[in-house]
Amino acid sequence: MSDVIADESVYQTDALIAEDINKYLETHQHKTMLRFITCGSVDDGKSTLIGRLLYDSKMIFEDQLEALESDSKKVGTQGQEIDFALLVDGLAAEREQGITIDVAYRFFNTEKRKFIVADTPGHEQYTRNMVTGASTADLAVILIDARKGVLVQTRRHSYLAHLIGIKNIVLAINKMDLVDYDQAVYDGILKDYTEFAHSIGIKQFTPIPISGFKGDNITGPSENTPWYKGPALIQHLEDVEVDQVSDQEKPFRMAVQWVNRPNLDFRGFSGQIATGVVKVGDAIRVLPSGKTSTISRIVTLDGDLQQAAAGQSVTLCFADEVDCSRGDVIASSGNPPQVADQFESTIVWLADEEMLPGRSYWLKLGTQMVTATVQAPKYQVNVNTMEHLAAKTLDLNAIGVANLSTDKQIVFEPYEKNRTLGGFILIDKITNATVAAGMLHFSLRRAQNVHWQATDVSREFHAGLKNQRPAVLWFTGLSGAGKSTIANLVEKKLARMNRHTFLLDGDNVRHGLNKDLGFTDADRVENIRRVGEVAKLMTDAGLIVITAFISPFRSEREMVRQMMKPGEFIEVHIDTPLADAEARDVKGLYAKARAGDLKNFTGIDSPYEAPEDPEIRVDTTSMTAEEAAEEIVKRLIP
Repeated sequence: MSDVIADESVYQTDALIAEDINKYLETHQHKTMLRFITCGSVDDGKSTLIGRLLYDSKMIFEDQLEALESDSKKVGTQGQEIDFALLVDGLAAEREQGITIDVAYRFFNTEKRKFIVADTPGHEQYTRNMVTGASTADLAVILIDARKGVLVQTRRHSYLAHLIGIKNIVLAINKMDLVDYDQAVYDGILKDYTEFAHSIGIKQFTPIPISGFKGDNITGPSENTPWYKGPALIQHLEDVEVDQVSDQEKPFRMAVQWVNRPNLDFRGFSGQIATGVVKVGDAIRVLPSGKTSTISRIVTLDGDLQQAAAGQSVTLCFADEVDCSRGDVIASSGNPPQVADQFESTIVWLADEEMLPGRSYWLKLGTQMVTATVQAPKYQVNVNTMEHLAAKTLDLNAIGVANLSTDKQIVFEPYEKNRTLGGFILIDKITNATVAAGMLHFSLRRAQNVHWQATDVSREFHAGLKNQRPAVLWFTGLSGAGKSTIANLVEKKLARMNRHTFLLDGDNVRHGLNKDLGFTDADRVENIRRVGEVAKLMTDAGLIVITAFISPFRSEREMVRQMMKPGEFIEVHIDTPLADAEARDVKGLYAKARAGDLKNFTGIDSPYEAPEDPEIRVDTTSMTAEEAAEEIVKRLIP
């Protein structure tokens, strides 16, 4: 009998343990999530603060703690057993230099909430990484070293956090232990920062005096700051309200990430709802096409729903057969977002190479990917004074306002209303590197007023009259390579064959259409863009267009290729070694460039990016100009 009682007791104990585990899992499953970043200037203590949060929330395993204690002894930490910054500074270069380089993401939780924190670099050269971390954050902790006060990076990161749309800001005045917890120091910094914050539009923030090193006001009130009556940092992070509720109150928007077609009986459109609420039976509009339908099903992994809200990932089914694909936006029918192809925007430049106005980049906005061209900035922002400075371009970490245009209409909303449909990145077409992040303000009025006028006489009709296929023979190569000579011979041969042609020569175009342009990288980009547009119009007229331009950048040659119909752009690389081109320099340009009298000369002090896979390559060291022209014509017209 005793064995039975013992077994029953064990069973009851196991049942209680299982019940406790279920309650624990239930509690944690329904916790809200807060994403936040720590930012500020170098050595303000961002990594130490996060390490302290991880340590105090018991989110460090025993083996990690042992390794941390060992590493702390190696670097030495003013007598402290643990250097909390080493928990976050994971790169070897960071540990060696004692700085943060990359964005470090860490997860921890408390009884009330789950957290994802991004530790962002303080150095100006890594501002791009700070923007990356801030792009998904709900809150920013701006750290200030109490000994140094408000610095340039404090202002820069505060401005960027506000610009990106982070509404919850904590001003953590750190290292109070190093100023003997002096309230006067705290009050002076708070006064300086308040003046700056109001000047850039930050209306409210939460100031907290802390010491990440000692733990003051991190998890609870500190006896060292009896004059501070506000919440401890972790208490504020647990209680602060995020913007999820207001997102649900906005009109319904969902960018389509994937067309879900597992079989012939099912067709749905998957994505994450950006804003609003959608219900079965709701009338919707697919943009940019403008087609309408109603929601027949809302499908999730856990089964069908009658409604879904902002933040949920769902698959929507329509009652009608409506064309919809990745990049389209599903929206409420009665209150859809805007569609346009020209915008004013704020741009944060993230690349080492400066922005080239007129160059085409990939623009990614949500799930939409289009070609975009950025104009010269209207102005650049001085983050210290908020002054608007004149600028012809943007270099690394610069922030400016500029107009941009896309090759087709995109669905958007102003960034301040919708971060998903208003925030974009620019991607270099050659390297696939992200070169900028930006926020759309509004569409330009001319984008609404100017429409493409359809004509009855098509480009096919024009080509048919001339009995030829339109094409662009794009000659590229160094100055003196022989482009103009060979291009002229090619046109003469085509003319004898009764082909309708037109030759656009680099020097000739600069006497008229492009007489206002110089030879800077930005002007070279604009030179090729204009020539590309002219060549496109000429192919629409059915002509064979021959161009002879150095066109030194692959990006611009690729831009012109994208303007043309598939197969119509034929890149001809006149491949002449620099020494040979310089030796036959009849204009004396290389000599002037070598002497420093001619700046930005291709091959000397300005780069030439040779084609990697041209349709035709002409080796001028092994054939004459006449032979080259004959070979090109044979390739064009077999």
